[in-house]
Amino acid sequence: MPLPNDEKIVALANEFIQQFDGMFGLHPGFRAAHAKGALLTGTFTPGARAAGVSRAPHFGRATTSVTVRFSNSTGIPTIPDNVPNANPRGMAVRFHLGERVHTDIVSQSTDGFPTKTGQEFLEMLRALVASDGMKTSPTPIEQFLGAHPKALAFVQTPKPTPASFAREAFFAVTALRFINKDGAARYGRYRIVPEAGVEHLDDAAAARLGENFLFDELVERVGKGVIAFRVTVQLAEEGDVVDDSTVHWPESREVVELGKIELTGTVTGDAEEQRHTIFDPIPRVDGIEASDDPLLELRAAVYLISGRRRRAAGSAQSAKIGTA
Repeated sequence: MPLPNDEKIVALANEFIQQFDGMFGLHPGFRAAHAKGALLTGTFTPGARAAGVSRAPHFGRATTSVTVRFSNSTGIPTIPDNVPNANPRGMAVRFHLGERVHTDIVSQSTDGFPTKTGQEFLEMLRALVASDGMKTSPTPIEQFLGAHPKALAFVQTPKPTPASFAREAFFAVTALRFINKDGAARYGRYRIVPEAGVEHLDDAAAARLGENFLFDELVERVGKGVIAFRVTVQLAEEGDVVDDSTVHWPESREVVELGKIELTGTVTGDAEEQRHTIFDPIPRVDGIEASDDPLLELRAAVYLISGRRRRAAGSAQSAKIGTA
């Protein structure tokens, strides 16, 4: 997973890391965003129509092993599961295609994104911080949202707390280009749907639960049986916008089931694996290509820079223990 060649993207990615550090504090060894998480293992079994959408290897094999990370929002590794700021939740999926060969899905529990570009999102975060504690109106964030109606719509979209990670639906932010064996290509966005059904809690019900209730329940649930999700893709039609994550396609667009994820256990050495694993929103596999959405390269750069820093912190801590 290389850094982009565009120096402006790398510089902007570093600005995001600094912004997250300022908002959430420095937490060596943890992600700058979605810091609190847990890994599970399992398998992916493709559906009957998967190969017709994409020739990617995991859509043509009987099964593929997967690692899935569930997470809370923010860069605070101790954020309670039962507070609104822990939403939206994250679900990242790694398909293990071979020795050091993989492709990922990075998704969240809110469909869409507040801004088209990374620079706009950074401006939104800065406006949010600048508004903290202000009693006069309009605040910087009110001014930003007033000038960016799609960001306002995202902010106003309900973001309820799930009853379980296994009872939440997840959405990929950006569109990708799927190519099948005949060379036919369609743009699409991943949607991951829980087989147990979606169930949310209101804020009062969530507040009555423990600060680690989601992660405790996740371990308990997978210890009792399989946690299953259906991986689907909503396909765009001719004329649909495919390079802007703020634009929703009509619900009438076809949704194709690509297969099923079945999670069967936790990951040994979870903390170390989380430090080491860097998920990539760019697929980097034959049969699935990046779209021209400007968020893709930026998100990949942010994840990579954060991941390298996380790994370095873990290595430094191991060296310190080894010389103690």
